[in-house]
Amino acid sequence: MDTQVLEVHTGTSPEVVDLTVDVGRFVAGKGDGIVQVFCPHATAGIALIETGAGSDADLLDIIDHMLPPDFRWRHVHGSPGHGADHVLPAFISPSLTVPVIDGQLALGTWQAVVLVDPNQDNPTRQIRLSFIPG
Repeated sequence: MDTQVLEVHTGTSPEVVDLTVDVGRFVAGKGDGIVQVFCPHATAGIALIETGAGSDADLLDIIDHMLPPDFRWRHVHGSPGHGADHVLPAFISPSLTVPVIDGQLALGTWQAVVLVDPNQDNPTRQIRLSFIPG
């Protein structure tokens, strides 16, 4: 297995960060196999979505709707509504596996690998990429 850690800076507001180019660079020239993208944080997730056409903003809006910051969260440290950030990985997994064919991500049209990070308290994330040859 080949592995690498990316450091991603997300800022101080909820954000969707496209990781597709970085993941593609990681698997380039590696042949066939799978790549796992893993976010070892309790308040963020990894997803496949279309970006750039409003879907990333729509995703953040629906997260805010489904996990509202003004809900009576029992998990109360951090900024207001931070309890919602800790529930997010139950809906958006912290990991994703993508097939790799001839050193390229086997994604569908418009699919992008993204980090979904609603947590404004933690602006730096590590993302572990792991390639398993097939």
